Amino acid sequence: MSTFFIKTFGCRVNQVESQAILEQFLRAGFVPADTFEKADICVLNTCTVTHQADKDVEKLIRQILRRNPSARLVLTGCYAAAHAKEVRTKFPQAEIVGKYDLGRVLFHANDICWTVSGHEGHSRAFIKIQDGCDCFCSYCIVPFARSEKRSKPLTDVLQEIETLVKNGFAEVVLTGINIGNYLCPQTGADLAALCEKIAEMPGKFRVRFSSIELQTVTDGIIRAMEKYPSRFCNYFHLPLQAGCDRVLKKMNRHYNTQDYRAKVEELRRRVPGIGIFADVIAGFPTETEEDFEETYRFIDTLKLSGLHVFSYSPRPGTKAAAWPQLAPEEIRRRAEKLREFDKKLRADFATSLVGTEQIVFIEEHKNGAIHGITANFQNVILENAPQGFHGLVRTQIVRTDGCLCIGKII
Repeated sequence: MSTFFIKTFGCRVNQVESQAILEQFLRAGFVPADTFEKADICVLNTCTVTHQADKDVEKLIRQILRRNPSARLVLTGCYAAAHAKEVRTKFPQAEIVGKYDLGRVLFHANDICWTVSGHEGHSRAFIKIQDGCDCFCSYCIVPFARSEKRSKPLTDVLQEIETLVKNGFAEVVLTGINIGNYLCPQTGADLAALCEKIAEMPGKFRVRFSSIELQTVTDGIIRAMEKYPSRFCNYFHLPLQAGCDRVLKKMNRHYNTQDYRAKVEELRRRVPGIGIFADVIAGFPTETEEDFEETYRFIDTLKLSGLHVFSYSPRPGTKAAAWPQLAPEEIRRRAEKLREFDKKLRADFATSLVGTEQIVFIEEHKNGAIHGITANFQNVILENAPQGFHGLVRTQIVRTDGCLCIGKII
């Protein structure tokens, strides 16, 4: 029987896509290989969000070609799509296959069924509801690799959630490249309408949104969170990227700091206890020291729950890559300052939850301790949970340990 190996690089979307590819291989009668050296087919689901991501992909390609030269090597994902010509020159032995051609190329089917029944190695399940982005932010390579926008039919999403809940998943994460652009191809239902349908589903489970763009957080989405607090997590990851209007304009982001502040204030007013986290880029080409300090102060006044800090990495083909770049040591300095700031924000958020009751999803048992996550995305260690305990539990937050909360099951 043929054996296969899948390696996933990058984001949650890639992870859930790889899960779908894995399930398709198993349905077709293939057997998973422990390592790429033992595989007949190696599929690399690639990422190109940073220069380091490219290097990681290329390193593994070279290892496979050297140590398993007879294997069929298939490259898919953003690195393969965005740099196809260069990749064919560097690695002529590899096949470049688009995500929506994998079914035809690998399984002689029209398309891979991009639904999953589980999530290998994860306690939470991820559902890809949407693909593609055409925003063309000046620093971002993703639209060059995933410009075509697609959404999964509403009925398929609901059926996928039902399957995952039956299979024991108590938290489901809706993910995509730009999930706020979800639009059912059959009914025209948007994300808010999908939320209403999800709210009607039976079962004890909750739903979390992955990263979502500020402009797409509609009144209907917020209203669903207000109406169904036990079904939808009081959490948003709202990419900020910069807290300076001059930089936001050069980034081709379609909002300003006033818009961002207004949305954060609305969410806090309407969704009790919400956790709001943000992406921020350190060292964008046109970012002066004054601009950086303005971003720092803006985040400080917002009192966000935490940051995901990216060091700027020029992506060939994007507008920003052609502009004068900051020195690498300056980019590192700014990123380190923001990461230290992130620790403070997360510690402050953890402290704010002491004395509150939270619904905690138990994620893992590690080093004798049971770890979980609240609906508003706070990591918790449960002191009195028995080994083998899983699912959603009512928890009293009793104290903190740095950025962690310590809780007891009620």
